[in-house]
Amino acid sequence: FGTALDTITPSKSIKDPEFIISQSGVFRLGFFSFANSSNRYVGILYNRIPVQTVAWVANRNKPLKDSSGIPNISDDGNLLVLNGKTEILWSSNVTNTAPNTTTAQLLDSGNLILSNGDDGGSSLWESFEDPSNAFIETMKISTDVKKGRQVELKSWKSPSDPSDGNFSFGIEPFNIPEGIIRKNNQLYFRTGPWNGNMFLGSILMTAVYIDGFYVVADNQQQTFYMAYEYSNDSMLIYCELDFQGKFIERRWDAGKGNWINRYSSFQTDCDIYGYCGAFGICDSSKRPICSCIKGFKPRNIEEWSRGNGSSGCFRTTPLQCQRDNTNGSGGAGQGDDGFLKMMVKKVPAFPVRSSIINGDCKDQCLKNCSCVAYAYDAGIGCMFWSVDLIDVKKFSTSGVDLYDLYIRLPSSELDKGKNTKVIVITTVIAGIVVITISALFLWCRMAKQRERNEKRKHIKHKIYRENSIGVKLQQLPLFNFKQLAIATNNFNHAKKLGQGGFGLVYKGILDDGKEIAVKRLSKASGQGLEEFVNEVVVISKLQHRNLVRLFGCCVDREEKMLVYEYMPNKSLDSFIFASNVLLDRELNPKISDFGMARIFGGNENQANTKRVVGT
Repeated sequence: FGTALDTITPSKSIKDPEFIISQSGVFRLGFFSFANSSNRYVGILYNRIPVQTVAWVANRNKPLKDSSGIPNISDDGNLLVLNGKTEILWSSNVTNTAPNTTTAQLLDSGNLILSNGDDGGSSLWESFEDPSNAFIETMKISTDVKKGRQVELKSWKSPSDPSDGNFSFGIEPFNIPEGIIRKNNQLYFRTGPWNGNMFLGSILMTAVYIDGFYVVADNQQQTFYMAYEYSNDSMLIYCELDFQGKFIERRWDAGKGNWINRYSSFQTDCDIYGYCGAFGICDSSKRPICSCIKGFKPRNIEEWSRGNGSSGCFRTTPLQCQRDNTNGSGGAGQGDDGFLKMMVKKVPAFPVRSSIINGDCKDQCLKNCSCVAYAYDAGIGCMFWSVDLIDVKKFSTSGVDLYDLYIRLPSSELDKGKNTKVIVITTVIAGIVVITISALFLWCRMAKQRERNEKRKHIKHKIYRENSIGVKLQQLPLFNFKQLAIATNNFNHAKKLGQGGFGLVYKGILDDGKEIAVKRLSKASGQGLEEFVNEVVVISKLQHRNLVRLFGCCVDREEKMLVYEYMPNKSLDSFIFASNVLLDRELNPKISDFGMARIFGGNENQANTKRVVGT
């Protein structure tokens, strides 16, 4: 049961298992335990979610051992969590000048506010400014450089132990603000610099940028914070720094009745800060994942061979400007140095920004011999690096922007790349030429062999035709292939009249001017030569003024063709849907495709046949 109130006052507290609920019932403040544990905690939980979801814990480092706990407001105006022995397990630890009017109110945002007076007096303490491991809408992760105050998330020790873990998540101004995760107070993960719309080099909350994630930087006051607020109230999302140091975005899926992880800051070892050391590149799609930037070599070969690239790389050839300075030539040191362009998905750590426009970044870097690299972003301007390049990352994930990073190298290192490129290109071209010549030689041999085979087939076919079916063919006018090819303009597509299962039909004009229709049977036809001849002889004998006339046929090479009289007015299907009745010049009807139903075989369908049927 609950008090049905959203506020704790000096005269009104709660005891286990009581709770208070925010005005609209979104969050509740009360007691809870984890599975397989008797420890009791006071915290803020999502009230409408069936899965226990903790947003904030008061006594995270000192759990209650029984149900005797009481959160109340003390005589000095602090919010406390006491055990049955009235020992203080947790305190808001503020100085309060008006303790008698102090209240602790739970808002629908999930923020618990300790203030003076019921009229919304000044805030003394807020749970949003002393967060646990959860990053909730409208909460601000912040850094105030002047006051030396930070609001950051703290990981739990385990999923069932909310005591302080090893990781923290906050915002660091550096030269350009970045989100960072620390492990035991050492830099462990960085998002890349903020350009006003996104972090350069992290897919961190990529979708959230559109939905309301933002960073506010006041360089003059030296205050910086990040927050997010969705325009869609029906979408329930929060972020969490888990016990393994992963920053995870969770979205509630009502259909599945559970939280769904949308994003995790850690995907591979390349996400760990400086995994490949100074001047090293981390690419999770390669093995090993660490390599040195061009012009650099591993500092410790043995460690690199064991897969440990943390020692980084060193420059093999000094910059020309450094040699000039050493030799006493002085000057700005522009010398013969140049820049190697690299496409990266995370720019190195600790860039120095400049408002210089893009075209001047290169010149500005060349003027400073300590400048080892530069990059440009429209939201930031020029970025320069005068320190070791650390945390250079190539993403294997698609859909993330690439950035141009220009690394300063002596001209000798840049020329090596050009010479190597020339060698590679020359080798490739030579290989292509050899392959092309070999393929051409092989093709010529195969063409000659095909020609010899064709001649043999033609002789064999000619002998067979003359001996086996010559008598039958004599009963019909015969056309050779060349005649019909000339008549149909070499079977031009523009001469095509139609097609069916037997093959294509072309319009042709013989030397004497007679118009003909030529059926060129496809090789997929099911008829052999003898069957074809028998069929043609039968059809040619069926002459009638209302039947399409067969002029002759062609059995030449491997071709089988029929030559009919041409019906210029096509079929009656344009008028009465009778596609097998054709019209001559005087519009006299002539039947085609007769007898088809009688000769359909079991392996033939309704649309096509494999035999010559009708016309």
